Amino acid sequence: MHPLIPVSLVAAVLGGAVLTLSPAVATRAVPIPTVASDVPPTPGLATAVLAGGCFWGMEAVFEHMKGVKSVTSGYAGGTKATASYDQVSTERTGHAEAVRITYDPRIVSYGTLLRVYFSVAHDPTQVNGQMPDSGPSYRSAIFPQNGSQKLTAERYIAQLTRAKAFAKPIATRIERGAFYPAEAYHQDFARRNPSHPYIMRWDKPKIAAARAAYPGLVV
Repeated sequence: MHPLIPVSLVAAVLGGAVLTLSPAVATRAVPIPTVASDVPPTPGLATAVLAGGCFWGMEAVFEHMKGVKSVTSGYAGGTKATASYDQVSTERTGHAEAVRITYDPRIVSYGTLLRVYFSVAHDPTQVNGQMPDSGPSYRSAIFPQNGSQKLTAERYIAQLTRAKAFAKPIATRIERGAFYPAEAYHQDFARRNPSHPYIMRWDKPKIAAARAAYPGLVV
């Protein structure tokens, strides 16, 4: 897992189309959610759990979003009562590498988090893998934390499918399961290791694309 890749910055390729550093590209490829199921913004923080390949890159993208208070790398969706990197990497526990996002819904909506998730955080058309990593633990999956999130995710996937936003079918699954934080050395990995070959090759282009596609939201 997480093999060392020769340092090389390349364009991020998502959904079969190259994401140039232009807001118009992401807007055209991934429309704004039209769902009306989000609960009205209320005081207090909310939680979202998303899986989309190596949690290093997912964490790095979302921790740069306005309204996001914290992002924790971890594991979700498995059948075991606990999870660790050594266990999950065997592909026998059913867990996916995931991130738990704590956010202020008065600043950023769950629908907006999903828009960034589908457009620049990962490739939602890859099945049981993501870029250089393969296996069910790298699958694309959403873990709704309540009924409103579940309905929002279901309707947004249907909306993206109708819009033919991607060249291939969306593989993202909607699942249930507890979230277990990953080991300390995985937390804030991209920020603490900006020159790591894996981060340079796969994750820095995602962050750059997110900033360009969503100016004012991703900083």
